[in-house]
Amino acid sequence: MSDTGTDTEAETREATAPALLPGPGQPPGSGPGPATAPEPTGGEAPGLGSFLARAAAATAVLTVLGAVLGLVRDQAIARYFGASHASDAFLIAWTVPEMAATLLIEDGMALLLVPAFSLALTRRADAGSAARTETGEPGPDPVRELVAATLPRLCVGLMAGAALLMAGAPWVVGVLAPGLADPDLAVDCTRLTAVTVLTFGITGYFSAALRAHRSFVPPACVYVAYNIGIIGMTLALHSVWGVRAAAAGVAVGSLLMILTQLPTFLRLLPLARPRLGGLKRRAARTAPLLGLTVLAPVVLFVVGRQSQVLVERFLASTLPAGAISHLNYAQKVAQMPMVLSLMICTVTFPVVARAMADGQREKARQRVERDLALAGMVVLLGTAVVLGYAPQIIEVLFQRGAFDTADTEATAQVMRVYAAGLLGHCLVGALSRPFFSSGRPTWFPAFAMGTGLLVTMGAGYALTYRFGVDGIATANAIGISTTALLLLMGLGTRVVPIRARAVAWSLGRLAGAALVAGAAGWAVAPLLPEAVVSLAAGCVLVPAVFFLTGLALRSPEVVSLLALIRRRFTDGR
Repeated sequence: MSDTGTDTEAETREATAPALLPGPGQPPGSGPGPATAPEPTGGEAPGLGSFLARAAAATAVLTVLGAVLGLVRDQAIARYFGASHASDAFLIAWTVPEMAATLLIEDGMALLLVPAFSLALTRRADAGSAARTETGEPGPDPVRELVAATLPRLCVGLMAGAALLMAGAPWVVGVLAPGLADPDLAVDCTRLTAVTVLTFGITGYFSAALRAHRSFVPPACVYVAYNIGIIGMTLALHSVWGVRAAAAGVAVGSLLMILTQLPTFLRLLPLARPRLGGLKRRAARTAPLLGLTVLAPVVLFVVGRQSQVLVERFLASTLPAGAISHLNYAQKVAQMPMVLSLMICTVTFPVVARAMADGQREKARQRVERDLALAGMVVLLGTAVVLGYAPQIIEVLFQRGAFDTADTEATAQVMRVYAAGLLGHCLVGALSRPFFSSGRPTWFPAFAMGTGLLVTMGAGYALTYRFGVDGIATANAIGISTTALLLLMGLGTRVVPIRARAVAWSLGRLAGAALVAGAAGWAVAPLLPEAVVSLAAGCVLVPAVFFLTGLALRSPEVVSLLALIRRRFTDGR
């Protein structure tokens, strides 16, 4: 599968593509509104355009592959270490790459750099390739200047951060998990995983730059490489190093993430030869793109989002051994639908950022509303499966070796509670991108995330003593849903003028379909004693009930999708 075409080709294909789903509040089949171009002929995929459809398909395949390898990774750790003090120690150290991934790959770096590179690309297009200086030399390239002014400084800062984290590992473990059974083991693992502060930062920089250039395949490969590194080290060295082998695998896997993207990055963004006195001029020109006023709101938002996990593990460290592991396994599996749904927004975020840079707010609105509708449908269908078949999912994936029946029951119960917050997690990820797409400072996402975090902390302290890990998961769902509601209400009045009420009504219908489908699966699942057979049947039953209920509720997204499938089937015949 090819990676990308040129910017011009990609934009042309995007401009001539209809919507895959109608915008919220529009009748099925109406498309996104009056700005929609004529329907393409031939085999062009509806909705995203042929380029974005290929990019989304490639991202989907590689995301699923990365998620499957992530499950294999978790299965290996569960098999060799179960839900024990060793796995708890590793998961405390795992907080470092989790935080680093969110800040430096998935959210923070992307939210900062995709708009910055999109604006630089717009400036390059406006200037034209023929622009020259007074001496007759080619004029400065805004994209290469952005790289030269930011990447070296970023690497120096990240190296210093990684070194400080290694030195301060005992203090970090003491703060994150004061009641941990084996803090020395957690300190060793934390020092091994601290290298990800540097490697994830470079990975995130490469990913943002490549996505802004409409190159999506190498960034989508990074978690495949990452999990291969962890799995390989765990399988090879677990008998010698114990759980430290998994922590070493985190470091090795993070290096593979860089190598996966480096050839494409060097091909698309060859580094300029440094010129004497040019650094200060480049820094002055790129300051509006990546100044402190732009950086600070993004960092606070991302840190606040990841702090949800820190609060959970802090509270769980006071519970019996294995509580942190039950939370981790439940969360990782439950959030797979969210990860799959957000791949849509990952692919289209550069389109929104480029539209905002070009001043095309209506195009940005249509794109965001379509993304919210499609992402919501994907995550709510996954939520229904999790609600109905959590015990069967955990038994099939993890119940072997040191992970016993009691661990399965506890993890499945927590996973069902987590499912209540999946739509909130999806909306926070989807809505935060358009907030930062203009490249201008905006503090509202940080405010919304901080409010949700306070709700999580308050609910967690209130519920943990009585309900244990279920109370922690409930607090997570309440807090993240609060943030999602605030972001949905605030986006239309601040950045992209989406129709918040129409979006909320559309998602409400899909949520009703998910509740009915999840309840049907919960009732039917125990009738088949074999977990694999029951889960296979559920993968047919739950989607069928979900779409039938969506039709009954007249959900525009469901009606339009089924009409599209029926039309394609008819054309194929």
